[in-house]
Amino acid sequence: MLEKNQVAPAFRSKNQKGEIVELSSFKGKNHVVLYFYPKDDTPGCTIEANDFTSLASEFSALDAVVIGVSKDSCSSHTAFIDKYGLKLDLLADENGELCESYGVWQEKEKNGVKKMAIIRSTFIINKEGILTEALYGVSHEGHAQVMLDSVKTL
Repeated sequence: MLEKNQVAPAFRSKNQKGEIVELSSFKGKNHVVLYFYPKDDTPGCTIEANDFTSLASEFSALDAVVIGVSKDSCSSHTAFIDKYGLKLDLLADENGELCESYGVWQEKEKNGVKKMAIIRSTFIINKEGILTEALYGVSHEGHAQVMLDSVKTL
């Protein structure tokens, strides 16, 4: 698992529009709030995405971009964004490389059944490409505000 003060793993992945998004394109310009979530249009993931959207202008005012990541497809992301009017990019990590590089693809147990899944996690990457937060197993409740408060300290 990643820790604060490490160099953030580089990424290059398609967003909901099929456009390539690379971490290197933000270096020197924007802080990046990179959050991983299990699945589009599920209750907790919807709350989290809506909360980040409601704070989008505040993140932007702090030179921060919010990017969500799941293993859903670009078309699934587009439908999710359209359904809720989300104001953020969602990356389609269908092959799981991005999830693996950030250590969020982990074994979970539910009702006695173990399976691999995305652990809800968030990383704040500063303009120099360094992790200022590396949080695993976060709750969706109030999480966007906590991340905004963290970005304010950068």
